[in-house]
Amino acid sequence: MADYLLPDVGEGLTEAEIVCWRVKEGDVIEINDIVVEIETAKSLVELPSPYAGTVAALLVAEGETIPVGTAIITIGDPSSVPAAPADSSAKDIGEIDLSNPAASGGGEGESLVGRNKADRGPLRRPRKGSASPSTAAGAATQMQLQGAFAPGGAQSDDVAPADEPAVPAKAVSSQESERAEFVPANALSGSEVRVLAKPPVRKLAKDLGVDLARLTGTGPQGSITREDVTSVVAEGRQDRLETTDAGARSPTRAERERREPIKGVRKMMGQAMVDSAFSAPHVTEWVTVDVTRTSAFVERLKKRSEFREVKVSPLLVLARAAMLAMRRTPEINSWWDEQAQEIVFKSYVNLGIAAATPRGLVVPNVKDAEQLPLVDLAAALNQLAATAREGKTQPAEMSGGTFTITNVGVFGVDAGTPIINPGESAILCFGAVRKQPWVVSTDQGDQIAIRQVTQLALSFDHRHVDGEKGSRFLSDVAAIMEDPATALVF
Repeated sequence: MADYLLPDVGEGLTEAEIVCWRVKEGDVIEINDIVVEIETAKSLVELPSPYAGTVAALLVAEGETIPVGTAIITIGDPSSVPAAPADSSAKDIGEIDLSNPAASGGGEGESLVGRNKADRGPLRRPRKGSASPSTAAGAATQMQLQGAFAPGGAQSDDVAPADEPAVPAKAVSSQESERAEFVPANALSGSEVRVLAKPPVRKLAKDLGVDLARLTGTGPQGSITREDVTSVVAEGRQDRLETTDAGARSPTRAERERREPIKGVRKMMGQAMVDSAFSAPHVTEWVTVDVTRTSAFVERLKKRSEFREVKVSPLLVLARAAMLAMRRTPEINSWWDEQAQEIVFKSYVNLGIAAATPRGLVVPNVKDAEQLPLVDLAAALNQLAATAREGKTQPAEMSGGTFTITNVGVFGVDAGTPIINPGESAILCFGAVRKQPWVVSTDQGDQIAIRQVTQLALSFDHRHVDGEKGSRFLSDVAAIMEDPATALVF
């Protein structure tokens, strides 16, 4: 038997959430098989197994946040998994004889759910095909895990009282404890037992005001799943589950509000933005640019054979323009090291592109972007965006950024005042490209024409990037966006 401890996946992270198990108890796995997907403060990460063997126990529930170093799964030798008992009379889950409380490990006349909370211990329910712990520590870990999912196990709320008076508890033998099972949620009424549901599902039900005891579980052994809870609200069945004696019902506050825990990527990014906003004095400048020529340039690039396999947009030209403009204003690609009291100038550009994902804002970056030919830069930006949308951006891809572009134009927004990414000195906001009337100077004089126009906004750290430097950088970027041929002079 071997316990797989939650590793530090990089960046000194101290905790992670178990998002999704890719294996179940009894599965036979090989080394490097993916066993679980976790969410850290940086991103979603798939963890491979360092061991080969049979999954004996999943020690942490999905949705639970645990510190690095916690045992998450027990893996044993395939030969250690006992075969399922051939005797059909052996009791399995849901087969406890409630008419004979003594058989369930209680005292005479005692039911599983009638014990006082202080008297009852966690109920164990060994799953079919799982290996028994080979050590006392393993047994304790397994008992702790299984007890968390037993009726009332690891819960702060009291168990609903049974219809019979409680009697003193009786000590349960280890053999009886192994057989102690709980009944599926739909086998007893809500007044007789706490239904089977994982802690995250219980919390969701509490937030939404759903009475778990009135639901019929569709999960394993009749357990209540997240989908069971959300479907009640989505289908409007909550009215039929929680009506008053008079038949009238007012919406509860939980039904009118929705709460999401602040954790993982969103928690990390929120703290980073607070730290940046209140540590670096931000200054933001705007410029409105006629990008008609850039739009035409992009259309010509799309027709070239080397660009046919990649997506090309004005963002590609903007990225190149920003890196060229840094040659005249290197302060934009530097960093104020407060601890060392030094300004760190960087000769490389790790270009970050802010990306919105269902789990929060992430800023992956293209390493040494200034060295890439335009077609390779386009491919790198495409891959970066695709990985972010899938939620698979790794911590290494988000570390070491030197300059960031945030493209709010894809949402139809004209501009904004972006917050500088920690460890950088500037961030460039790219607004929507719109057709607008524009004054165009020609040999025949000024004329009003319909042009492609956008806004650029630059936020920079005013401690070492003064107004002149910030303005010069933004002006240089605007000049290239207005006429891409201007890039030849940089």
